[in-house]
Amino acid sequence: MTTAVSTHTGTRHGQRQGQGHRTVSSGTGGLPYIAEASKVAPRDAKALSRPFFERLAVLEEGTHAYQYVRNTLVEMNLSLVRYAAARFRNRGGDPSEMEDIVQVGTIGLIKAIDRFDLSREVEFTTFAVPYIVGEIKRFFRDATWAVHVPRRLQELRIDIAQAKERLFARLDRDPTVAELAEHLGLGEDEVIDGLIAGNGYTAGSLDQPSDPAEDESARSLADALGDEDPRLQLAEDLHALTPLVRKLDRRDRRILTLRFVHEKTQSEIGEELGVSQMHVSRLLARILGRLRTGLIGQA
Repeated sequence: MTTAVSTHTGTRHGQRQGQGHRTVSSGTGGLPYIAEASKVAPRDAKALSRPFFERLAVLEEGTHAYQYVRNTLVEMNLSLVRYAAARFRNRGGDPSEMEDIVQVGTIGLIKAIDRFDLSREVEFTTFAVPYIVGEIKRFFRDATWAVHVPRRLQELRIDIAQAKERLFARLDRDPTVAELAEHLGLGEDEVIDGLIAGNGYTAGSLDQPSDPAEDESARSLADALGDEDPRLQLAEDLHALTPLVRKLDRRDRRILTLRFVHEKTQSEIGEELGVSQMHVSRLLARILGRLRTGLIGQA
C-alpha cells in the first residue's frame, strides 16, 4: 500500500496544497503531510519514520508541530501494535478484549516513540516491540485476572498458551503436560501450576444456569449453593453454655433468668433482689465475663 503525501516549505497552517492534501505548519521543516497515516504500509512506515524522528528531536514539546510529528509517528506505526497484539489473541479471554489489547499496546508504542534515540543506531521496530509487548503483558497480569495469582504464574500462563499453539500446529492435537514441559524447559509440576493458575483468569457468574443447554428458567449455580443458618450457630452456643450455667450459684442463675428470660431491666432486677441498679450491672458483667471465658476455653 502506498500513501500519498504532500511536502511543505513554509505554507501557513490550514492552506491547501493539491487536491485532498493539507500542508502542515512551517515548524515541521517540510515534512510530508500524510492524509491517512494509520494506513501506511509497514515498509513505508519504516522509511518515513526516520525523518519524523529527526524532526521530533529538535521540536519543542507541547507545540503544534511537535504534536503533529509525534501523532503521525504513532499512527504510522500502529501496524507494530496490531502485530504484537495478534500474539495474544488466544490468551483465554473474551474475543472482544482484542480492542483493549490494541489500546494498551498503543500506550507501549507511545512510550517507545518518546524514548527512541536515533543515535543508538537501532531500528525503531526492534526498539518498540518490547515496549508494546511489555505493556500488553502488564495488562494481562494486572487488569484481566478474576482472582489474584502471583505474577510468576501469570507470566507462566502466557508462556504455556503460546507453547500450546506452537505444539498444536506441529502435532495437530493438544500437547500433553510432559510435552509442554519439554518444550518450555520446565518441570511438569511447574507446568501444572501454570495450568491451574489459568483457572483464575476468568470467573463465571453465579447467576448462569447450572446446565447451559437448558432454558433461562433453569436452576442457577447460586441456587445450588448452601448458606449459613444463624440458628445452627445459636443452637451450638446454647448447647455449650448449658454446663457453664449449671456451674453458677443460685443467685447468678436467677439474675440471668430475670434479665434474659423475663427481659427485666437492671433497675427492676435490683428492686427484686434488694440491691442497686449499679450493683446489678456489675454482677451481670461478672457473670457474662465468666461465661464468655468458658466458651472461649471450649473453642
